[in-house]
Amino acid sequence: MLTAVVAFSGMDTLLKLLSATYPPMEVAVLRGACSLPFMLLPVLVAGSWRSLYPRRWPTHLLRGALSVVVLGGFIFAVRELSLANAYAVFLSAPLIITALSVPMLKERTERGNWIAIAVGLAGVLIILRPNVSGLATLGSLAALLAAVAYALSAITLRMLTRTDTTASVVVWTISVMTVIAGIIAAPHWVSIHSEHYGWLVGLGVLAAIGSYLLTEAFRSAPASVVAPLEYTALLWGIAIDRIIWNVLPSARVCWGGAVVIGSGLYLIWRERSHISRELAAQSWQPLP
Repeated sequence: MLTAVVAFSGMDTLLKLLSATYPPMEVAVLRGACSLPFMLLPVLVAGSWRSLYPRRWPTHLLRGALSVVVLGGFIFAVRELSLANAYAVFLSAPLIITALSVPMLKERTERGNWIAIAVGLAGVLIILRPNVSGLATLGSLAALLAAVAYALSAITLRMLTRTDTTASVVVWTISVMTVIAGIIAAPHWVSIHSEHYGWLVGLGVLAAIGSYLLTEAFRSAPASVVAPLEYTALLWGIAIDRIIWNVLPSARVCWGGAVVIGSGLYLIWRERSHISRELAAQSWQPLP
């Protein structure tokens, strides 16, 4: 998940750069279309075409539709906001994932975890500003909509990885997303500038790497453990904003981000402690 976050941060930088020239939905189409060849390359090399067979078509379609909302909302957000500010709002997604993993995935979450979720959400409110005007900006609302859609998408991902291969999940989700976004973007399509071809190749490579690693992360561990690691995206967002756009987040964003990241780290610590206690209980055998 940590490596996936690095790849997606680089991809998001290119999305922000492209969004200055092209409509958000067109950028979403470019993201999908450019990444599909690189996602299919490992399957082609290994000759494992059967791994692409989708076992749960309705869930693939649902996740593809959710991905349209995620990408469209997030691309609009990074066009209107700095990368770090968009990340700060989007960081509510891991908290929502952890909360939804209880009713939807039947994963157990203790009271301390719920407290950490509440504190983390308070940190998001600090970032957004605790007043009506801060919450009403279109960029912030778009990032929040993307966060909710991403949380639902992550839950469906956890369900899909129980029956479908990583290649199947990644390829079909991106394919469905690209088709739906393409239909929406077609009436307002802008011709691609030749100087952006290099960006598109980088976009495809980073998106493919990030998608595969993200899917493997959710396959390998409970959503409540994996999701908080996405908080490291805020650190990458701050660094990229400073290097490329020469901007830094406000003190409010830094304090709110610290609260959110602290909540995520606490969730990880609690889950590890719980797993250690369970392993110790299983290994203990009473004397005859």
